Amino acid sequence: MNLNHVFVCGHPALDFAATLRARRSTRFEMFVTPERLNAWYLESGLVDSVTPGDEDDVREATAVREAIYRLVTDRRLGEGFDAEALDTVNAAARRPPVTPQLTENGRLTVATSAQALATVARQAVELLSGPDVPLMKECGNPECTRVYIDRSRGTRRQWCGMESCGNKIKAAAYRARKKTSPAVSAH
Repeated sequence: MNLNHVFVCGHPALDFAATLRARRSTRFEMFVTPERLNAWYLESGLVDSVTPGDEDDVREATAVREAIYRLVTDRRLGEGFDAEALDTVNAAARRPPVTPQLTENGRLTVATSAQALATVARQAVELLSGPDVPLMKECGNPECTRVYIDRSRGTRRQWCGMESCGNKIKAAAYRARKKTSPAVSAH
């Protein structure tokens, strides 16, 4: 599995929650180092620059990520929120967030890892208390556990993204159909 961060979920908090991939099988961790965590903050567009983090930042981000995923799952399944997960996300959301600054060249957002995490937690609060809750779906690929916002016409989208999951599933289904269809004889 590649180490590139993927942003296909339609909401930053869901993309953040998806950084532990394939939760039901191989469990592939994207936040293996403080640098990989900071890369997510940068690649997501949340910050322009982030101060170097440490292992504590990774542990805290991982705890908040898991709490977000739990709350998203609770909400998606129509269940009450897990109290511990709720406390974890709310505690992170209460901390100082990323604060953009105006410069001669436009907007500049420099942050610490803690500020970036507080901002992600606040985004999760907005998502889970907002109008997109009914649009949250889990990817149809059984190996994938990403949750995404389905804004497709008729809300018929089946996968988190065509590049990441849709093409794999469609190709596998095509190969399965080819195997089971009888060979055409040329008489």
